[in-house]
Amino acid sequence: MKISRIIPASVLVLAGSAGLITAVAQQPGIKRTELQRHDLSTPGREMIQVRVDLDPGVTFPLHSHPGEEIIYVLEGVWEYEVEGKGKITVKAGEVLFIPAGVKHGARNVGSTKGSELATYIVEKGKPLVVLAQ
Repeated sequence: MKISRIIPASVLVLAGSAGLITAVAQQPGIKRTELQRHDLSTPGREMIQVRVDLDPGVTFPLHSHPGEEIIYVLEGVWEYEVEGKGKITVKAGEVLFIPAGVKHGARNVGSTKGSELATYIVEKGKPLVVLAQ
């Protein structure tokens, strides 16, 4: 009886999280394009690669991931607010590593479009982006 209540509740929570992610990603000035997704040789883990584009002055809000994020800035100047490290500026051609579960946000502080290639090594089946409360 309890399981029949838990499963629908879990589906609603996951669907709600996906809706929030979609809502943030579809804000004016933010574009997230999934490029590839593959299971890894480590059970329960997957790699997801996403191109993120931000218009000048646009901020992607504070969030975390259920695994590591490896960032390569393709163009522009980004300012990342990383929990425990403060603000970090990363320019085109530079990289940044975000550990699993660490809250962070990003802002395009340049005068042109900013683009990054984000590679995630995450737990399969969990929401990729968890917005901070």
